[in-house]
Amino acid sequence: MLIKAYAKINISLDVVGKREDGYHLLKMIMQNIDVYDLLDFEIIEKGIKISCNKKYVPTDEKNIVYKAAKLFMDSYGIKCGVKVNINKNIPVSAGLAGGSTDAAATLKALRELLKVDISDEELSNMGLKLGADIPYCLRGGTALCEGIGEKITGLKPFKNNILVLVKPSFGVSTKEVYQRLDITKVYRHPCTDDIIKFMEEENLAAVCDNMKNILENVTLNRHKVLYDIKKEAVHLGALGSLMSGSGPSVFAFFDDMMKAQHCYNKFRSKYKEVFITRTI
Repeated sequence: MLIKAYAKINISLDVVGKREDGYHLLKMIMQNIDVYDLLDFEIIEKGIKISCNKKYVPTDEKNIVYKAAKLFMDSYGIKCGVKVNINKNIPVSAGLAGGSTDAAATLKALRELLKVDISDEELSNMGLKLGADIPYCLRGGTALCEGIGEKITGLKPFKNNILVLVKPSFGVSTKEVYQRLDITKVYRHPCTDDIIKFMEEENLAAVCDNMKNILENVTLNRHKVLYDIKKEAVHLGALGSLMSGSGPSVFAFFDDMMKAQHCYNKFRSKYKEVFITRTI
């Protein structure tokens, strides 16, 4: 069974509080883009076997696909095994939910292949044990995510908007970014409800004028090159540019494919992982 596991961007990301257990409470707009990993699943006699086209991706129990498969099989007493080949295209440690979307694809594939009768809610609760982005990745599309990521409200699809995505050569630890975030020093929060309204009106310019990610307060201050990427994208004709998740990936929206192509070509000469794509 082949499954496409799509990357996501955050059109808005706000931290509105913190739980006693240390988890941050979020309010964020998540959006799938047409950049994906391709996962091939095959049921085998026993064990969990992972392979990947990228050598830097672990293929043992450290891999989140392995963890997702083991959690699913242990939870429902499954005795057989699974072989998974990951054709990795989404950059890693990039703020694009590359690992989370692969884990979500694994849970969905095993439910179908093994004919296990469980609801989407049960699958989502299982996914949450592995990562806060997995419930959204199971659902996909355009959504408002709250709590630690598990409270999901579907929004009007914000599809076919052109964007250029740039992932610099370094990665970022989501855990470290949240640890460094001091909410008391964040003075400008996104107007999430306004952004949703502009998205529903398909007013891309207004979305770009208002989109905000408060994790930029941490990541951009540590990696000044991200400022430069955002600034150059706008100089090259983008309506707006923002970091996705905890970074370091930066995306820029365009209302013209020629401008987007020009921007892509410029960044492609500097960075290895650059994509020209659309929201889906």
